[in-house]
Amino acid sequence: MNAPTMNLPVPVAGVDRPNLPAIYGSEEEREAFAAIDSMANAVMARFTLGMSPQAISLAFADWGLHLASSPGKRLQLALDAYHKSVRFGTYMLDCAVQHDAAPCVTPAPRDKRFTGEGWNHPPYRFLSQSFLLAEQWWEAATRGVLGVSPHHQDVVSFTVRQWLDVWSPSNAPWANPDVVQRTRETGGANLVKGFHNWVEDASRQLGDQPPVGAEKYEVGEEVAVTPGKVVFRNHLIELIQYAPSTETVEAEPVLIVPAWIMKYYILDLSPHNSLVKFLVDKGHTVFCISWRNVTAEDRDLSLEDYRRLGVMAALDAVNQIVPEQKIHATGYCLGGTLLSLAAGAMAEVGDERLASMTLLAAQTDFTEPGELELFIDDSEVAFLESMMWEQGVLKGSQMAGTFQLLRSNDLIWSRLIHDYLMGERMPMFDLMAWNADSTRMPYQMHSDYLRKLFLRNDLATGRYIVDGRPVAIQNIRVPLFAVGTEKDHVAPWRSVYKIHNLASTEVTFVLTSGGHNAGIVSEPGHKGRSFRKRRTEAHGECHSPEEWVALTEPQEGSWWPAWEAWLSAHSDADRVQPPSMGAPSAGLFPLEDAPGSYVRQR
Repeated sequence: MNAPTMNLPVPVAGVDRPNLPAIYGSEEEREAFAAIDSMANAVMARFTLGMSPQAISLAFADWGLHLASSPGKRLQLALDAYHKSVRFGTYMLDCAVQHDAAPCVTPAPRDKRFTGEGWNHPPYRFLSQSFLLAEQWWEAATRGVLGVSPHHQDVVSFTVRQWLDVWSPSNAPWANPDVVQRTRETGGANLVKGFHNWVEDASRQLGDQPPVGAEKYEVGEEVAVTPGKVVFRNHLIELIQYAPSTETVEAEPVLIVPAWIMKYYILDLSPHNSLVKFLVDKGHTVFCISWRNVTAEDRDLSLEDYRRLGVMAALDAVNQIVPEQKIHATGYCLGGTLLSLAAGAMAEVGDERLASMTLLAAQTDFTEPGELELFIDDSEVAFLESMMWEQGVLKGSQMAGTFQLLRSNDLIWSRLIHDYLMGERMPMFDLMAWNADSTRMPYQMHSDYLRKLFLRNDLATGRYIVDGRPVAIQNIRVPLFAVGTEKDHVAPWRSVYKIHNLASTEVTFVLTSGGHNAGIVSEPGHKGRSFRKRRTEAHGECHSPEEWVALTEPQEGSWWPAWEAWLSAHSDADRVQPPSMGAPSAGLFPLEDAPGSYVRQR
């Protein structure tokens, strides 16, 4: 008797399914049963915030079983616990006879939880010291267990760290001396105000509204205000051409491909820190893609659609507006990865429209993708695909939660203390308002990205296929400019640096201070900014990241002028008159003022 078929979308399109013999049932039947599995996972995902319980269980089982069969490791941990207890007891005795007794453990340099003066007095000093010792012990317990896979080790260590963070004394109003002092000073008004802040934030989140203060940074009014026109639009992108601010311009235009995971205007924030405005004022004709904020109806848009309707469609439009000129293509984050894929495909068929390529915090080799790897394995990807299969998209809030977990002390717990326990509000600024303006990603595209690029690393290994041909970054011959940021937890700079191992052309690499976003938005005059820059010839010696840092002296200031000078050096020596806005003769009429309509989609 044949099993009933179900009228459901094909689930988990990114999974490679072998051709099974008829004994396993028809393809329709197998798809129907797979749909049931996807539905079950999607329901579970609502309660696990998109985290695969199977992946976490497998990691802890791997760790626990190997720890159980490692008597030497268990003995080491027992002795470590004993020595830490003795150290803590000695510390308490020292504190009894001298106020400024040296602590038995110090926090990591980036750990700001126990830096206040109140933590130097009892009983708070004892709470912080005992907690830090416990953190050290658990770090040792979750690492170095013989036989545990590195990925499972990282998952267990990360999960335990998140669990410990919940119980940090800094998060408890009665155990945090700063909160206790504020409560005494205000008579508890800080807690009342904090509760009001929590209710306001919760209601805004439930109502899908931006956080408090973000309304002061309205797109097109306070941010994304560089003058320009939308000169091309298709289902996936709007192409913005910015108005010139100089009498003559460089002959070769600049096309910016931003990441679609967030709105494009991180590169056109306030006038003082807009990378777009900086380039325009230096005499460059700048075009920028603004991605559509997709909905569930766009679930079947693939990564190939993003290449074809995004990068390639934009290049075609720029060619119509600025004919017979090569293009300086620039990609940021995922946009840089997509640009690398597109440039490799262009090189395969002899398309020579690019003058240069710039990659800003963009990975092309995913063998060491940083902490995001914690959330990406076959089990987690299958779980995410089931969740996206039901929704049609991956929501921006779901992706934002993942990034917040990577820096939970900075992005979750510090806010809890500041806004809800101290009763204050962190001031909103343009970059924070942009970060809250999230976008959605279609099911098929994100599945392609996770499986083909993140899991299988097809782009770096020459296995990614476009129009029946494999894409090889080694075929790209235009000069490359790549930027990594020192504190990047999304695209670690050592991963970005791997472009040296793939490219067969000259590479100018910049390592700048700051993180994934703030390191890129690093305008001239920004205090405390610095960068390193070194050029590697096409057939020059390739150094390791550590060797590269040792050989490259830091420079004070912003990396923007160095990049602009590089663009000019790879442009025609003669400047030209600015091109027209759009190309009416080719049917590319200015459609509306920048920043356009897609960026305003919620």
